[in-house]
This record gives sequence, C-alpha cells and structure tokens, in this order.
Amino acid sequence: MNSRERVIKTLKQEQVDRLPRHCWTLPAIAMFRQEELNDLISRYPSDFTSPPYRYGQSRYSKGIPNQVGEYTDEWGCTWQVGEPGVIGEVKVPLLKELEDINSYEIPYELLENADLSAVNSFCESANEFVLVGTHVRPFERLQFLRGTENIFMDMAMEEDEFFALKDMLHAFFVKEMKMWAGTKVDGVSFMDDWGTQKSLLISPELWRKNFKPLYKEYCDILHSQGKFVFFHSDGNIESIYPDLIEIGIDAINSQLFCMDIERLGDKFAGKITFWGEIDRQYVLPFGNPYDVRNAVDRVAKALLKSKRTGVIAQCEWGSCDPKENIEAVFEQWNEY
Repeated sequence: MNSRERVIKTLKQEQVDRLPRHCWTLPAIAMFRQEELNDLISRYPSDFTSPPYRYGQSRYSKGIPNQVGEYTDEWGCTWQVGEPGVIGEVKVPLLKELEDINSYEIPYELLENADLSAVNSFCESANEFVLVGTHVRPFERLQFLRGTENIFMDMAMEEDEFFALKDMLHAFFVKEMKMWAGTKVDGVSFMDDWGTQKSLLISPELWRKNFKPLYKEYCDILHSQGKFVFFHSDGNIESIYPDLIEIGIDAINSQLFCMDIERLGDKFAGKITFWGEIDRQYVLPFGNPYDVRNAVDRVAKALLKSKRTGVIAQCEWGSCDPKENIEAVFEQWNEY
C-alpha cells in the first residue's frame, strides 16, 4: 500500500496498514530549524505532498512575509509581524468605511496568470496523496479586508455592502476551485477559523445563512471532478460538525482539544475523516513526550473506535515546540 492508497482508503473509512502521517510546520521551523525538520522527515515521511505551481503576481503584494515589520499580502491587507517566523496580524483594515467596498478590486491576476503547467505530470508520478492549499477563506478574508469588529457589525446590520463584498470574494473562490478541480490533484483544502475556545464566533444559524452555502458550492465543484475536500478551522466548532458532514467535507482539521473529543468520536466517527490534531496550545509546546503520547492515546481511543481508519496522524510543529514532542506524536501513532 503506497501513501496515496493509504490516504484514499482512510478518507473512504476503509482499513489501512497504518494511519497516514501529515506534519504541518509554521514558517519558523523552515527558517530556523531546517536540520531538525529534515531529520524528522527522514524518520517519519509524510504521506502527503503538494505539486509545483505558482499563482500570478498580485498588484498589491509588497514586502517579505514572516519577517519582523510589515508586509502587504496579495489582497492588499497589511500584516504586522512582531517576531520572525510567524504570520502576524492585520491591525488596520484596508476597507475602513463601507463605501470603500465599492471601489475595491479583487486580484484576479492571481488566477489569470497562474502557472499550473507542471501540476498534472507531477500528480501522475507521485506516490503520495497530492493535496493543494488555496486562497479560499471567505470569513477570514472578510475580516482581513474590513476588520473583525466591522464585519460582525456589517453582518448583524445586514449591510448591502457586506453582501456585495461576500459575493465578490465568493466569485473569486469559485473560479479558484474550478481551476484546481480541472487538474489531477487528489485533494483540495480551504479554511476559515470559526471557533473561540468554547463556541462558534457567530450563531450557528447566522453561519448557516451566510457561509454554509458558499462551502457547499466549493464541495460540489470539487466532488464533481472526483476530488477530496479538506477543511481547517480553529476553535470549538462542534455545533457545525453535522453541517460540514452534510455538505461533503471529507476531512476536517479542527482543534480537538477545545472540544469534547470523546463526544466527537461518539457522534461523528465513521462519518468524516479526522485530519489530526494534537493539542498545540498546551501539550506540544509545554508538555513532555509522555504527555504527548497520552494525548495521542486519548485521540485514538475516542476516534478510531474498533476500526483502524478515519484518522490522519497530523500535528502542527510550532516555533517553540520541542522536536522530541513532535517525534513522540508519530512514534505513538505507529502503535495504532
């Protein structure tokens, strides 16, 4: 069983020889700890890969990401970075006033000038599962452009400009999804961070009204071409798990340790693939390998049930996480 077969069987809830591995890294790891990363990869190779591609050059981009100071991303949002190797925060929204939305131009050059010429040949020769990330993050992009407080008020007041901006972003994301659906990649991922530590940032009803239809269209586009759909969201999102399953999300990466993991397993194991994770707020940065192994055991007991499938052995390597803790994640998952 090669890596691609292993991941596909896991997504289909079929038995596998071992759980697929997937290690995420924050920029700081590649910037400052590449030797440690190389050693981890040599011992625990990933079952996932990404193809070579390039989005078009944006009219807005300026500066260098992940370096102390400021940089402007492809959408014109200016990020402030306080320490090297982190992504930073958007402190000042680009669209400060509602009327600014009417003159904003979506950076379609990202798609129109994208170079995917090497993607299909790469996919044909890869043994790993080929997964590609995208710009698709409608809720977060709305916040980056308009500001979190502003977008909450715009949504609550049902401002026409809010719906106009949401529709503009959605049109871009639909085009992006169709672009990737037309390639030979195995899976496509998108994201939005929806949870606080305890609950959703907005009511589930408001989420279902404004955002669930967008996600469903992305899933429909990808599924129509045989792609698997991967979705990431931070925080406690238990209240929308049934909705994500309903619209066709194949694999969900969420902060399990913000929720009742055992209840998630009881309700949703076998209905969706759990794409990790292991607690990156406390266990990975501040625990020891013993704590990490216990955390893996808890996830395995809750989510695997009697079948050895439906779970991807994923974790995120943060800038301050000891290497031995990341190693312990994959060592312990090998027990399953």
